[in-house]
Amino acid sequence: MFPAFLTTVCFSLSAVLANRSQQVLGPARANLGRLLVGLVFLGLWAFLFGQGLRGAALNQFLLSGVLGMGLSDLAFFAALPRLGSRLTTMMNQCLAVPIAIMVEWLWLDTRLTPAQLACSAVILSGIVLALMPTRANPPRVKVRSWGVVFGVLAAAGQALGAVVSRRGFAVAAAAGEHLDGLTAAFQRIVGGLVLTGTWFALQWWVESRRADPTRTAAARAHQPRDYLWVLGNAFAGPILGMSSYQWALATAPSGIVLPITATTPLVIIPFARWIEGEKSPFRSLVGGAIAVGGAVALTLVS
Repeated sequence: MFPAFLTTVCFSLSAVLANRSQQVLGPARANLGRLLVGLVFLGLWAFLFGQGLRGAALNQFLLSGVLGMGLSDLAFFAALPRLGSRLTTMMNQCLAVPIAIMVEWLWLDTRLTPAQLACSAVILSGIVLALMPTRANPPRVKVRSWGVVFGVLAAAGQALGAVVSRRGFAVAAAAGEHLDGLTAAFQRIVGGLVLTGTWFALQWWVESRRADPTRTAAARAHQPRDYLWVLGNAFAGPILGMSSYQWALATAPSGIVLPITATTPLVIIPFARWIEGEKSPFRSLVGGAIAVGGAVALTLVS
């Protein structure tokens, strides 16, 4: 369970840094920048110490990247300015859990025990109690319906990517191969970059044909320190977070890993307060205690 908890901390910091880097640099530079940084560092490890771009499960991890780091991340970045970092992450992580449990059960015949399902439900209930917007504590941004649509797409991509990774580790094991989490993360990020790079290249081409040269020049006037947000997001997300995430999926079903990583929105609270100055109501502490209790119980019954 340790890699799942490590993933939670990394993902929570990554979500806040992603929101901040997108505000400073825009979604294209922020998302592509973090993926390219992750590609370089993970690629060095994969080709020096791992399997590089080969192995019996390569296609599975490339597809996992297309779903979990391409589709999911594009939808996640689209939802951030429409929902805010906490609400976006809550939708992404919480909805991904039942989707992953159902898909892995139907495809891989992975069955969770009633106790495990109950603990997962407790975790998600605590998260909803802690982060659900109210009149007294509304979102910091105006919630838009398209944000909800993008949030659901992000969750679906996250869930499907996790299950395909589980399938990939099974294929590698059946072939007698040992695949470490860093190499799996590298193969995933290659798949994610194919979709993400294509999307933003198309977007750049469309916008460049109708852009005002004056506005375009002004938009490019960024300070070098602005890219520190991208660098921090890359290490927290694609490098450390995704590697520990693959490590967790290699050892436990997605229905066990995802409920633990679903506590990410709660770990976001101190990071959001530190970086964005966002304060949380008392009920967040109550919901957090419930979710943490559920995570501890899930660890004990698994």
